[in-house]
Amino acid sequence: MKVSARNSLKGTVKTITPGTVNTEVVIEVAPGVDVVSIITKASAEALELAEGKEVYAMVKASNIMLAVD
Repeated sequence: MKVSARNSLKGTVKTITPGTVNTEVVIEVAPGVDVVSIITKASAEALELAEGKEVYAMVKASNIMLAVD
C-alpha cells in the first residue's frame, strides 16, 4: 500500500462505537496513546474493522493549529 500522507501511525483497534451514520474508532498507537477517528459506518463495515485488528491511522491536513496557555 502506498499513500501520499506523510503521517501514518500503526496501531490496534481498541474500541468501535457505531452510530446511525458514523462510527467512532479508537486506535491504540502506543501504550497509553490513543488516536480517535470518526468515519462513516459504511467505511467501517467495508474495512471489516474489529477490536484487536491492526490498522493504520493516516493524518493528512493542510493546517495544524497549536495553542498554549
